[in-house]
Amino acid sequence: MSVSFAPKRLPLLAAGTLLALACVLLGLRWPLATPAAPSDDDGRGVLLGLAEQAEQDHRLVAPAGSNAYEFYLSALELAPQDAPTREALHRLFPAATQTIEETIDRDELDEAERELRLLRDFDGDNYTVALLAGKLAAERGLATRRHEARAAMIRARMADAAQPVAR
Repeated sequence: MSVSFAPKRLPLLAAGTLLALACVLLGLRWPLATPAAPSDDDGRGVLLGLAEQAEQDHRLVAPAGSNAYEFYLSALELAPQDAPTREALHRLFPAATQTIEETIDRDELDEAERELRLLRDFDGDNYTVALLAGKLAAERGLATRRHEARAAMIRARMADAAQPVAR
């Protein structure tokens, strides 16, 4: 035997619909559908706090997901015209470019590319970003040539080892 609760819910559904309609007609906002008032609690304040902490810890562009640049860029997405956030990104720019150059010099090219993308997201037309991109591309080319040379050496060794010894 099945039991249906639909008849008991119908009056509640009708009452809720009437209440919603009354709110609309009277110009009142439905309590569950009120948009959040714009405030610093929208996450921007948290992001700025995280950015400042990352900056104090000298985490300008690394590690991924927990650095000042990413936090400031996320805060800027929430308030694109926020001058203090833009100023912070400009202030960090020279140190960030130095960090990226050091990452390239350590031959951590994938990480350098990720870090460079952060600067491009902020100021893609900057000549320093273009110079770093050129240096990164050149280092990638050198790395490819080094890998090819190693592969050729390994192939030569394997070919030597495969040849029969002359008696």
